[in-house]
Amino acid sequence: MNDIDAKASIAGHETAAALSISVIMPVYNGAEFIVKSLPPLLAMEQRGEILEVIVVDDGSTDRSRQIAQQLGAIVMSSSGRLGPGGARNEAAETAQGEFLWFVDADVVVHDDAVECLARGFASDDIVAVFGSYDSDPPAKNFFSRYKNLVHHYYHQRASDEAQTFWSGCGAVRRAAFLDSGGFDVERYQYPSIEDIELGHRLIAAGGRVRLLRDVQCTHLKVWQFGNLIHTEIFRRAIPWSRLILGAGAGIPNDLNVGMSEQVRAGIAGFFALSLIAYLLGMVGGGAPVLLALLVLYANREIAGFFYRKGGLFFACRALLYHQVYYLYSATAFAWVYFEQHILGRFPGRTGA
Repeated sequence: MNDIDAKASIAGHETAAALSISVIMPVYNGAEFIVKSLPPLLAMEQRGEILEVIVVDDGSTDRSRQIAQQLGAIVMSSSGRLGPGGARNEAAETAQGEFLWFVDADVVVHDDAVECLARGFASDDIVAVFGSYDSDPPAKNFFSRYKNLVHHYYHQRASDEAQTFWSGCGAVRRAAFLDSGGFDVERYQYPSIEDIELGHRLIAAGGRVRLLRDVQCTHLKVWQFGNLIHTEIFRRAIPWSRLILGAGAGIPNDLNVGMSEQVRAGIAGFFALSLIAYLLGMVGGGAPVLLALLVLYANREIAGFFYRKGGLFFACRALLYHQVYYLYSATAFAWVYFEQHILGRFPGRTGA
């Protein structure tokens, strides 16, 4: 390491040490995860980069609590089975740090995370920051790789000035968090988009939220088709559509809901319709072929990303499934529009 690099490293550690950070990790039956996710955080505590690591045991029936205690974390029990949002809220009340760093139990942070977070809070009006999953998920089955890589892809290409928040690996000023009322666990009684909704409220209160591309973490979760589809539709797409349409401010032009993504969803819809029409003998084979080429062109960047990360077979499979993702996301949005504007129902305002 040369003198310039050494000085930069020292400056980074000094900046990180200047922040008073409480890590909050909710856990429910996550023993297999916290043996990997807690040690890097506890090492940061030992180095003086963070103030404390609080694990909130949310009614686990495995050895999560005992393992967290043995590793050296502060362990508290939630007042009932609250879900991650409620567990985070309770820990925030007792946390000693000026900043609350939320880390999921199945997330392993990178060693430079605190330095990156510190740089993110360079301005007093920045009330929250968050990062992304890295591009090397340890679970190698298709749906785990697809889901984690898509998350990485969208977060790495998004605007620095975020219109949302992410609690998988995100930090917020404790005062702003408490003033906002924390995560809305009345509206979101199950793990859902409570972090996105919190971000909306923080911004509405005059704060800024930044996405930090260099704050990356490894996601240990193993996704299968069933839990992925259920989560994506009922815990993400429908609640997020209700939040967007209920706010009346339009769809944010960022992340996976931006204008270009809406166009790609429309192309996926026409492609699916052309396949159905072809199978019913209503059109010739030219229509689905032309639309397939349009799908490939419109998705060429993410297709190239899939190819670089997993080769040709994975890229083809991931691109095809990505069209399915567009279809169920667009269908969820259309259903919520029908629900609110035709049926006059607004379930997102009272529960999700």
